[in-house]
Amino acid sequence: MEVRKTERQDFETLRSIVIATEVFSQEEIDIAVELMEIYLNDPDQKDYELFSYVDGEGKALGYICIGPTPATVATYDLYWIAVDPAAQSKGIGTVLLNYTEDVLKGRGGRLLIAETSSTSKYDNTRQFYERKKFQKLAHIKEYYKPNDDLVIYGKYL
Repeated sequence: MEVRKTERQDFETLRSIVIATEVFSQEEIDIAVELMEIYLNDPDQKDYELFSYVDGEGKALGYICIGPTPATVATYDLYWIAVDPAAQSKGIGTVLLNYTEDVLKGRGGRLLIAETSSTSKYDNTRQFYERKKFQKLAHIKEYYKPNDDLVIYGKYL
């Protein structure tokens, strides 16, 4: 098992994983797929980078999507992290995050930002960030819609 740059062959599996988590809305799924397509279809773009966790047979079991935050020095956004529900709670998200942090540290990255929702379906996501030593930096009430706040986490690398 390894983490590597996401490849074209991972696309359908990763799209299926995003859907199978049953966490993301259709709009969020569409955005995740759009970012995958941008990354895979335009090798010269610099806005998004995707890494996949693959098993011994090369099948993707999860992925992470990051990108540099515009108009900052060495700050990055963590846009997506998703693991196949059948493979969750096995440390794959941790491996993806640790790998990404190491890559960013190697580039001189200093801050990784993760935005998420306050709704109950994101409880596990928020707990994951907190276990991984992200600090809650902001909480904006009703950001997404009524009763759906934005919670912003950050981790200094």
